[in-house]
Amino acid sequence: MTLAVRYLAARTLGTAPAEAPEPGPGEVQLAPAFVGICGTDLHIFHGDMDARVLAPAVLGHEMSGRVVRVGPEVEGWRPGDAVTVMPLRWDDTCPACRAGHQHICHHLDFVGIDSPGAMQQRWTVPAALLLRLPDSLPLDRAALVEPTAVAVHDVGRAGVRAGEKVVVVGGGPVGMLIALVARDAGAEVRVVELSAHRRLLAEELGLTAWNPAEHDVPALVREWTGDAGADVAFEVSGAAGGVDTAVDVLAARGRLCLVAIHPRPREVNLHRFFWRELTLVGARLYDRADFEKAVTLVADGTIPAERLISKVVPLTQAAAAFEALEGGGDVMKILLDCAAEPTDGADRAPADHTQGDAA
Repeated sequence: MTLAVRYLAARTLGTAPAEAPEPGPGEVQLAPAFVGICGTDLHIFHGDMDARVLAPAVLGHEMSGRVVRVGPEVEGWRPGDAVTVMPLRWDDTCPACRAGHQHICHHLDFVGIDSPGAMQQRWTVPAALLLRLPDSLPLDRAALVEPTAVAVHDVGRAGVRAGEKVVVVGGGPVGMLIALVARDAGAEVRVVELSAHRRLLAEELGLTAWNPAEHDVPALVREWTGDAGADVAFEVSGAAGGVDTAVDVLAARGRLCLVAIHPRPREVNLHRFFWRELTLVGARLYDRADFEKAVTLVADGTIPAERLISKVVPLTQAAAAFEALEGGGDVMKILLDCAAEPTDGADRAPADHTQGDAA
């Protein structure tokens, strides 16, 4: 028997033995090594997605691990291979799929939300979801490939080009990754973030960060851009004030990329959209090319994944990890170590790090 973490009800997780189904045709069984907790997982934990997530549900879609068993009709994979999973299954028949947009399939199965995820010690998935990881990439860092793929997709949707000025509103894990990917694309980047901890991390990573509680951000942008405004703004905060800031900083014909999930309608200054001929684009998830690029960015160190991992805890401490993330600004990414044996209940530092912890 193996262990799995299951969402049972609002603010209730249970860790218990679970069956490890043998892989069927076209499937592989994985041993997840590290699983990240993301904002969507927190929404589920709070009970905000009970209409979609059927308890008991195994969560987790940011992962790295190794192949354990290979089912019939699977080629190219063998036990021991280091992998991550692109956790999307689509029907290939809906209008979005027929138009080539499978990642926003009308009937998308987001694995780890709509079907069992990676917060378990054995996980059986279709082999088609696997991406190979370089042997040189530590598996804890590789757990950040999925959120990096989100950032790659976001930057691509916004059409960021070298030399452009970009404002990222919200410096949490995804916002920080967007800033790093945009910088790699050649943009000049500013991060807007309330948390002093996250601003300090941004500065340590060579980014300029502004506190919107202390500064007039649109005025700073005008000074920075010679009164022109930013070419691109990313709204990653999920707050009404973040929407206002993202709109107000944009130059004529600037692009606003909406990344955060806003659970309720927001007021938007449509007059400014009219006046400056602004463009709004939505960005959701990723495609396989985004994922492949994310593997490269994490593996070559463009994304300093070790600096974004605040701490790593055993799978059995998942509930405490979720509660720690509710504090928001003092942590970035917490990973669950699916193989760790609980001993004294203490957290441990991220493994295989060459630099200090972000926390």
